[in-house]
Amino acid sequence: MKTNVLLATACAAVLVGCDYKVPLTETAELPINAALVGSWERTTQQGEKQRLLVLPLSRNEYLVSFPARAKDAMFARASLCKTAGLTLLQLAWFGTAQGVTPEDGRVYQYATYTVAGDTLKGRLLNADVVDRESASPAALASAIEANRESPNLFRDLWEFTKEKPPADPNAPPKRPPMPAAWR
Repeated sequence: MKTNVLLATACAAVLVGCDYKVPLTETAELPINAALVGSWERTTQQGEKQRLLVLPLSRNEYLVSFPARAKDAMFARASLCKTAGLTLLQLAWFGTAQGVTPEDGRVYQYATYTVAGDTLKGRLLNADVVDRESASPAALASAIEANRESPNLFRDLWEFTKEKPPADPNAPPKRPPMPAAWR
């Protein structure tokens, strides 16, 4: 029981750590970049494996899970947007695998990224440089533009390697057993 309470508290703390209350765009208009789609993995400095799952949700949106396959996985709806001459990935975090949902409206994060072969590199917009209290999408875009040349515009670099797809991509997915109560 204590473990579940601690896990739920940790999930809530992570969601509270999101940076912005306003989106840069309300409507996803740019098409997804298929190179982002897949299962990605990295090893932290502590030797822990973390996975990032990016799936197409529509022609213009992704479903993101991080850390994927974990009990405390978070889920976001993501889309590409342009501002200040940059193409950014707009992430709107909406909940966790534990059913925790954000309460303070601070659900948005923005990232720049590159995909080269099987390597995904990205950096999150630095909320210490771009005011997290921006009151509107226009104000947020102006704040990004005003700091566009700052070397600290984005946080530290993160890097993932694409996981290899299954040997037989046409094989039926392995499903977990159905809980006895559902039979």
